[in-house]
Amino acid sequence: MIHRKTPGTVAANVVIYFLLGFFALLCLYPFWYLVIFTFSDPGEALKGVSFWFRGFSFYNVEQVLRLQGIDRALLNSVLRTVLGTGITVFCCTFLGYLFSKQEMPGRRFFYRAVIITMYVSGGLIPTYLIYRSYGLTNNFLVYILPGAVSAYNMILVKTFVEQLPPALEEAAMIDGASYLRVFFQVIIPLSIPIIATIAIFSAVGQWNSWFDNHIYNTNSPPLMTLQYQLYKFLNEAQRLAALLKEGNIKDVEAAVTQQLTPKGVRVTTTLFAAVPIFLVYPFMQRYFIKGIMVGAVKG
Repeated sequence: MIHRKTPGTVAANVVIYFLLGFFALLCLYPFWYLVIFTFSDPGEALKGVSFWFRGFSFYNVEQVLRLQGIDRALLNSVLRTVLGTGITVFCCTFLGYLFSKQEMPGRRFFYRAVIITMYVSGGLIPTYLIYRSYGLTNNFLVYILPGAVSAYNMILVKTFVEQLPPALEEAAMIDGASYLRVFFQVIIPLSIPIIATIAIFSAVGQWNSWFDNHIYNTNSPPLMTLQYQLYKFLNEAQRLAALLKEGNIKDVEAAVTQQLTPKGVRVTTTLFAAVPIFLVYPFMQRYFIKGIMVGAVKG
């Protein structure tokens, strides 16, 4: 049976699609503006908001890449994101699997000890003193070790593992597999959706983090991350532009340097910081949605 659309239905669909398209444009345009401003001629871009490039140019990108320390900061951010995400995913997955086992010694005590960290914090000063006593200040490991275990991510994994068929583990153990072998060869392959979910949470948090750099590694410029560089650029854009105009950056001609504006520095650096997450997220989205849905069924 064919249902013909009435004029009222067609008009309603047009209005709905228009509103959805308008809201989508509102959400996407800020990022698109970063792109068009970054790759437009600096002088033309300052004339106002536009929807397309004004004199397409790589000038802003070239000059920001020549800022002192930007390459090392980018490398530090990539390293902390990759290493921190990998360690967090492994620790939370393994701990979530252990807490799903009733026979684990001291299971209730250790589980509650981890959960309580979601509600109680030692505060900034005690945390700083502890990190300093462990030698983590002015140390790259301060980006990785404190976040190795996340109570929230651990709960997601535990909930997911508890919903897997117990017969799979029992069959493996009947064949002589140990808990470690079951974890690596049975649990991990079946837990890809939730692993991808916590990997996204961890990667976004690591990539966007700057406060730990500001507190614990302020006196170590080689350990500066891209996000902290962006924070400094946003606060010191006028000074950076003045340094460029004075010729403190190598091989920059004075006449060209004057075109680099504080806004150009801010926008271009912001784009650099946002692009990696935009590139990674689409590939993980289907796993992310599935992992969240499974975790929502049982708390």
